[in-house]
Amino acid sequence: MKQRLLDRIESREARIGIVGLGYVGLPLLLEFSKADFQVTGFDVDQAKVDQLAKGESYIRHIEAASISDAFCARETADATTDFSRITECDALLICVPTPLTSHRDPDLSFVEGTAQSLAPYMKKGQLVALESTTYPGTTEQVMGPILEKGSGLTAGQDFFVAYSPEREDPNNGQFSTSTIPKVVGGLDKDSLEVACALYNCVICETVPVSSCRAAEATKLMENIFRCINIALVNELKTVFTEMDIDVWEVVRAASTKPFGFMPFYPGPGLGGHCIPIDPFYLTWKAKEYGISTRFIELAGEVNTAMPRYVVQRTMWALNNHSKSLRGSKVLLVGLAYKKNVDDDRESPTYVLWSELQQQGAEVSYYDPYCPVVRPTREHSQYAGIKSVSWEEVVGGGFDVALISTAHDGIDYDALVQNTAIVVDTRGACPDAPNVVKA
Repeated sequence: MKQRLLDRIESREARIGIVGLGYVGLPLLLEFSKADFQVTGFDVDQAKVDQLAKGESYIRHIEAASISDAFCARETADATTDFSRITECDALLICVPTPLTSHRDPDLSFVEGTAQSLAPYMKKGQLVALESTTYPGTTEQVMGPILEKGSGLTAGQDFFVAYSPEREDPNNGQFSTSTIPKVVGGLDKDSLEVACALYNCVICETVPVSSCRAAEATKLMENIFRCINIALVNELKTVFTEMDIDVWEVVRAASTKPFGFMPFYPGPGLGGHCIPIDPFYLTWKAKEYGISTRFIELAGEVNTAMPRYVVQRTMWALNNHSKSLRGSKVLLVGLAYKKNVDDDRESPTYVLWSELQQQGAEVSYYDPYCPVVRPTREHSQYAGIKSVSWEEVVGGGFDVALISTAHDGIDYDALVQNTAIVVDTRGACPDAPNVVKA
C-alpha cells in the first residue's frame, strides 16, 4: 500500500486534493499544478469554485494568470464543492481555519466538519495531512478518530496521517509556498515517509520531526516567539513615548548590531490568522497539564491592550487641538492586517473602529486593497461599508487620520499636509508638528 502511493507520487500519477481554497490552500494547489500533478480543490464556497473555473483570482496577491494557467490552459487543476470526489484523490491536504471562540478557546469546528465530510468517501491507501494551526494532539486525537469512525478504516493501517503546518506569509517578495522549508510529522514512520515524499515534489526542503505532536508544537513555537517579541516592543513603545523617544528610530539603530538582536516593530495590535490566535491554543492545552503559561498570557494582554492605547493617544492629540473625540471625523488608514495585502482577518483596525465609535467618533476608512468590508464573524456590523476615495482622504474633511496599516504606494506626505492630525501607529510618516506617534 505504501509503495503504491510512493510510486504514484514519483510518477506524478497521484491526484492531490486540497481542502479549503483560501490564503493557504490556493497557493498550495497552484504549486502542485505547476509540478504536473492533477489537483482538485475542495471548498464549500461555490463563488470561489466558479471564479477559479473562469481563471479568476479572488486573492489580490495571487495573479489571475497563474489561476488561468492551472485551471484553463494546462487543465491540471479543477475545483468543486462536491466532496464525493474525495474518492478520486490519493492525498488530501486540509487547509481550513482554526479560529478562537468568543471565550478565546480553540474552535476546531472547521477541522471537525471537514473530517466528517471527507470520511464517508475515503479509501484505503490515501494520505490525509492537516495543515491548519492547532494545539499538539489535534491530528491524532481529534481528526484521526473522526476519519476512522466515518470511514470504517484504521489510521496508520488503512490510510496515512500526517501534520504539516502552513508557513504562508501573504505577498512576501522573498519567500513563497515552494521556497519555505516545510515541517512534517507523521502518525507513524510510513505516514511520515509518504508525506515527505509528496511535499518534496513541490517544496524546497522538508523537515521531518518525530510525530504529529512535535510538528504541531513547532508551528505554535514559531508564532508564540513572534507574539512575545511584538508585545515586548509594544510595551517599550509606550515607555519610550513618555520619554519623548521615537521607538522606530531605536529599533532601526539597534538593528545595526550584527549579532544578538532581531528587529520587531510595534503596531496598533495584532492581526492575521496566526499570531493573535496561536498562543491561546497552547495556553488552553497547557491547562490540561496543570501548567499556567504566564509569559504567553502576559504578551497577549500587552498586545490586546494596544488598540485602546492608540485610541487614548488619539484622544490626547485631539485634546491638544481643543477638540473632543466625540463628534470628530476619524479616518482609519488601512483595513488589512498587514501592508500590501487584502487579508483583513483579525485586523486590529476593526477593534480600533469599534473603540472609536464607542467614544462617539464618526469613523470612515481608506484602504485600496480592501475597497469593501467583507463579512466577518466578529465584526459583521461593518460588512458592506466602502472605503472612501483618495480624493476624500486629502480633501480636508477629517479631523484626524489614524494609520493602522502602512501600505506602500500611499502618499503619506500628502496625508500629513492635508489632515489636521495624523496618528501614526506604524512609523510611516515623516516627522511633522501634526504627526503623533502611537
